[in-house]
Amino acid sequence: MANFMEYHIREMRKEEYNLLEDFLYEAIYIPDWYHEEVPRDIIYTNPKLYAAIEGFGTHPHDHCLVAEADEKVVGAVWVGIADEYGHMDDETPSFSISLYKEYRNKGIGTALMKEMLKLLKEKGYAKVSLGVNKENYALRMYQKLGFEIVGDGADETEWLMVKYLD
Repeated sequence: MANFMEYHIREMRKEEYNLLEDFLYEAIYIPDWYHEEVPRDIIYTNPKLYAAIEGFGTHPHDHCLVAEADEKVVGAVWVGIADEYGHMDDETPSFSISLYKEYRNKGIGTALMKEMLKLLKEKGYAKVSLGVNKENYALRMYQKLGFEIVGDGADETEWLMVKYLD
């Protein structure tokens, strides 16, 4: 497999929580037709984006796994229950996932998602949710992992997806 890359998945350490700002910015879906720079401060000025990292690690439903390759953290998947994109209800953790561009399309994101799904099932959650832009190629990955579209997300550009952990 030409895209194989050595990496390992582990829990994010507290001293690495500041990396979530980078990964949240990387998680913003930019359609191919959009050619302007997205300002980095959007993660603070958009309340639904910021909710994905605000106070991370201080809430009981916060969990984060990272992928490490080339001796650095190259991707993260994290969940929490907050009024963010992908929020379904106050019992369902919602996913955020992101990889640095050069580490995408190598199976790392799928592996991160599978590990987080396993962790959440072990912790007794019944279901998980996520929001995804309707044009985002990651939609197919989520569907392959068993997420189903249940309707529009935060607005008409986004799908709300759910996966039951039974």
